[in-house]
Amino acid sequence: MNDHYQAVIIGAGFGGLGMAIRMKQQGFSDLLLIEKGHDVGGCWRDNTYPGAACDVPSHLYSFSFERHYPWSRRFAPQAEILDYLRHCASKYHISRHIRFNTEVSAAEWQEQQQHWRINLNDGTHVTARALITATGQLNQPAYPPLKGIDAFHGPHFHSARWDHNVDLRGKTVAVVGTGASAIQFVPEVAKVAGKLMLFQRSAAYVISKPDRAYSKLEHRILEKWPLAHTLDRARIYAANEARVLGFTSFQKAMELYKWLFRRQLTSQIQDPALREKLTPDYPMGCKRILMSNDYYPALAQNNVEVINHGIQSVDETGLTDSEGVHHAADVIIYGTGFRATDFLTPIEISGRNGRRLNDVWRDGAEAYLGISVHGFPNLFMLYGPNTNLGHNSIIYMLESQFHYVLQCLENLKQHPLMEVRDDAQSEFNQRIQKQIRETIWEKGCNSWYKTESGKNTANWPGFTFDYRRRTRHLDLQDFRCS
Repeated sequence: MNDHYQAVIIGAGFGGLGMAIRMKQQGFSDLLLIEKGHDVGGCWRDNTYPGAACDVPSHLYSFSFERHYPWSRRFAPQAEILDYLRHCASKYHISRHIRFNTEVSAAEWQEQQQHWRINLNDGTHVTARALITATGQLNQPAYPPLKGIDAFHGPHFHSARWDHNVDLRGKTVAVVGTGASAIQFVPEVAKVAGKLMLFQRSAAYVISKPDRAYSKLEHRILEKWPLAHTLDRARIYAANEARVLGFTSFQKAMELYKWLFRRQLTSQIQDPALREKLTPDYPMGCKRILMSNDYYPALAQNNVEVINHGIQSVDETGLTDSEGVHHAADVIIYGTGFRATDFLTPIEISGRNGRRLNDVWRDGAEAYLGISVHGFPNLFMLYGPNTNLGHNSIIYMLESQFHYVLQCLENLKQHPLMEVRDDAQSEFNQRIQKQIRETIWEKGCNSWYKTESGKNTANWPGFTFDYRRRTRHLDLQDFRCS
């Protein structure tokens, strides 16, 4: 196997696979994907919890070059999305470029050779002219700092590391957290658990999910007339794109979604006390808006209790809340999300003069277009800082980045080194942070979008088509090339 490549990609999820496919289509075949898992799929391989599914419609949550896929439902379940990614890897012959069960421990820019040295967990290394990271923002589980958790006698695990060997039937299950994963697995666990206790730090806004299975007739139409697939994709994109106004320049539009939330909560939760517990105390849209049809009905069941207090400590038999009340539990499940602002963790990346990316980002991650960082030549990030979305499909953003990075790779054929200028990066990020300060994300809540200091390093504060416009053409004036 080679030890030097034109480009090395870290990660074989949507970002890494899509980038590799586009590279091969453009004639870049000297590439290697390094994947820490045993299979492709990224978060869709890792998140196998009961009820796991996408909250973006299937026809849009797919590559534009592989859009005609026989999805079973409007919102695809996890296993089907994983099968789709396996299908893409097979169809476009990407698997032979992947080194599975291999983790990158560090990457170092070597100035004299003008390439990246990528150190692997097996003690070996490879080198590459360009390093492309596709590790995603949702790959490192966030574990709550529960005092005494090591003393707990029962199983405890994160939703992204679901332990399928644990039988939850008849058990008393404590769920910590009410994020996007929790609202999917809580209804499934409630069906089999003897008792489910949901420890909720803050309530989530939950609206209905317009999900259903596609009929046989619809499948025949989609198969016979692929244009129908394309038109539905365009319709979904346009409808979702309009929602960004509620987060940014026309926040009054959020009142419609707040009305939908209230209608669903009122119709599905009859108990006024429980309804009050499930009513958020922050503006809608400040945190991620969630979609579910069975979350509230599950919480209304007799075997489910919502606990609105924090957790003080854990002992051998259960959890003590911040009011001093002890709750016995057989199993603890964390629905506490991911360390989304810890980009590229735990890989240690060193650029010019050995400067570590973690040190550069000590006040919060930032990158030019979310892709390039000054001081780190020939490094390109997919799904980097401030490219996450609250309103549309991340696949659209990724495909914008594929196109941009391909232009960078073409430029590297002429110039072996390219590095974004410090002033270009600073100007871009100052503009982005100014835009973010005017969004609903800054209206009085803490969320996974932000660092501990309060800087939003996750979200793109505007239209996705504006991001595509900015990434359509590589402006070499923003780079130093040599």
